[in-house]
Amino acid sequence: MTTVTSGTASRTGGVGPLLRAWRERRRVSQLELALRAGSSARHISFIETGRSRPSEEMVLRLAEHLDVPMRERNALLLAAGYAPYYPETPLDDPALGVVRDGIERLISGFEPYPALVVDGMYDVVAANRGVMALFDGVPEPLLTPPLNAVRLTLHPQGLAPRIRNLREWRGHLLEQMRRHIALHRSERLRALYDEVAAFPVPEEPSGRPEEPAGPVAYFALPMVIEHAGRTLSFVSSISTFNTPMDVTVAELAVETLLPADPATAEYLRSWLI
Repeated sequence: MTTVTSGTASRTGGVGPLLRAWRERRRVSQLELALRAGSSARHISFIETGRSRPSEEMVLRLAEHLDVPMRERNALLLAAGYAPYYPETPLDDPALGVVRDGIERLISGFEPYPALVVDGMYDVVAANRGVMALFDGVPEPLLTPPLNAVRLTLHPQGLAPRIRNLREWRGHLLEQMRRHIALHRSERLRALYDEVAAFPVPEEPSGRPEEPAGPVAYFALPMVIEHAGRTLSFVSSISTFNTPMDVTVAELAVETLLPADPATAEYLRSWLI
């Protein structure tokens, strides 16, 4: 991480241009940022133009008020000549044992509804039985770790042929990825986006599976997927850790799939018994 970030900093001329880019991205004026951070517009201007070197505390304060992601806060500190402030602990490190146990209990308790945990690259770090049941029939190479949730969903040999509203769901996932790329400026994430966006969109499966009885009014865009001759509908909810102090933990996201209609809920209750 340090090597890549240092290269970025040298190309952009230090911390000033990076801070200006984040401020403009957030559509905040120098005066507004100064008021938030307890500084002056003149000092912010001097930092952005390189006429003044901000203290470590000032870099962190500005990053906080600009809602800069934790990984990028470390990048700002490196660009300003300071050491990274936030650690990046591997998830399998004993120090994160409590986190691992917590997310395992969380997604297990969500059964029979599907739930999984992904990192900043959408790689699956934990999944419950509900999710794994949806993956039944997916070719083994796509399930080889690290299993990538977006790749598996949109791959023409993955879940894509089973998703009834694939074009809408695909558009939702790609838009989500575009927002993350704009926020994190990750080359790896951009490469993943280019890969999955290039996947062909399979035709709708022939033959209609059993549909839920009666009309359904969805309160959010559902993922409508065929499973074992039935049509199941899910809406997705994503949660993250509050006030994390580690890059790894900050980039974890818990995604739960709630049944979007009574028929799906009833089927799931009998699914894992």
